Amino acid sequence: MCSLLNFPTPPPDGTITVCEANSELVNTDNNNEDILNRYKDMMNIPDITVERSPNTLVHESAKSAFIEHKQTVLKKIIATWHEHGCMGVLEEIANMKGEVSPWICKTVCGILMSIRWLNSLHGSIFPHLLLSSEDLVCEFSHTLDWQSSPVKVFAWHPHVMKFAAALNDDSVKIYTVNNSLVPTLKHKLQKYVADIAWRPFSSSEVALACQSCVLVWHVDPKSLATRPSTACVQVLSQTGHSPVTSLCWCPQGGALITASPADTAMMVWDVSMERCEPLRRFGGGGVSFINWSPDGSKVFAATPSTVFRVWHTQKWEVEKWSNPCSRCQAACWSPDGSTLLFATYTEPKVYSLRFGHLTGTTETSIGGSKAAVCVVDLTQVVLGSTEEYNVGGCVQSMVWDPLGQRLAVLFRESNSSNLVAVFKTKVHPVLEIISCGFVRGPSNTTAASICFQPTFDSGALLTVVWSNGKVSHIPLYFLSPRALEHGGLISGSGVAPGNGHTPSLLFSQD
Repeated sequence: MCSLLNFPTPPPDGTITVCEANSELVNTDNNNEDILNRYKDMMNIPDITVERSPNTLVHESAKSAFIEHKQTVLKKIIATWHEHGCMGVLEEIANMKGEVSPWICKTVCGILMSIRWLNSLHGSIFPHLLLSSEDLVCEFSHTLDWQSSPVKVFAWHPHVMKFAAALNDDSVKIYTVNNSLVPTLKHKLQKYVADIAWRPFSSSEVALACQSCVLVWHVDPKSLATRPSTACVQVLSQTGHSPVTSLCWCPQGGALITASPADTAMMVWDVSMERCEPLRRFGGGGVSFINWSPDGSKVFAATPSTVFRVWHTQKWEVEKWSNPCSRCQAACWSPDGSTLLFATYTEPKVYSLRFGHLTGTTETSIGGSKAAVCVVDLTQVVLGSTEEYNVGGCVQSMVWDPLGQRLAVLFRESNSSNLVAVFKTKVHPVLEIISCGFVRGPSNTTAASICFQPTFDSGALLTVVWSNGKVSHIPLYFLSPRALEHGGLISGSGVAPGNGHTPSLLFSQD
């Protein structure tokens, strides 16, 4: 089992990690502009820094823009129904003591009291159901301190060198390599963006998980518009399925799955028809996080409780797993879908589950491992001789690169959240995880979120979003199995020839 005791000493304060070369992470002085600019130019990826704006999530009602005027009881009820639904209507009637009959007010107050009592019973079993929509998103987001982070969500396109970034004013910006045009997506329903997913084999479709719905934007890459109109968006909503905190596309791009910690059903959407089918299993109090395996055979589904499930998509059969300690916080699949790594909310450990294949077929067998195996111990340790560093703790987020050779872990503890741990991994014939090093970012910042670029062809490209709004792209150069087959070489300096990010030509951008 790998431990943080096997790691090299973290880079000192005032340095910044620029790349991995010869199996070691390379760091330079934070003020060394020449080297930093050299790596930026070599990567040729948009360098963005988003400033934090105060009070950006204060959403005011449109009522404040109009002079108040008298309305009939019926008009008030209809307006409240459209804006706040059934519970809003009951609360409105309960407050109309001088406008409706007293017995109606008493009856409605009794109904409200019963509903709140039932909700309190349910909330005592699943306390997260008592949280507001914003607090739910903040609780289950993989972005550290989602509420105040300048960049709330970051997502690379699976085939093209472009990415989407959700900012703290609920807008989403689309950045493309070698293109100065930056479209900005904004919609009245685009509130509390918790997740972003690009549709595979499409250069234009991107799905956003929002407070009350899912928005699927169609952004034409050839358009010169910097502010696409609302005619370019589809609204997918289902009663009781909010807030949406996680979504993912089938690797073939056919279906979209969405999840909400307040709904025990995952919704499988046919986006073109705007219809959905629920995948419901009772227990767990909702679905907080979903992750489709790269081979398309399985879907991981975490719940706000100690239960998580693995769905087998061939016949939509499900395996149920439980952990007595706490809920599952992070999980990621190996490239072939044979191995699942996951971490819980309260344990500083990474566990592994293995899934086999039926003899003579490519279909995965139901059952997998009978028990999860602890493969990484992230307990806090003290590293360094001249200067001591406390590193480790519980996991906030965890990502595995598309080749299955690098694993990045973001810690939740404040004294370790300014570092990202990088591991070297090997999936076959047996799972191997060994230490590589720590990534450090700009001074006085913490890492907010991490992800890997899917098409980097000289190893792996780790993207780190920092708490000051800066987005860093750190190339991890190593010889992949694909490069070894073609006799590929990496120069002695550790810098691969070329720009190292030719996109896979799986489809046309037209």
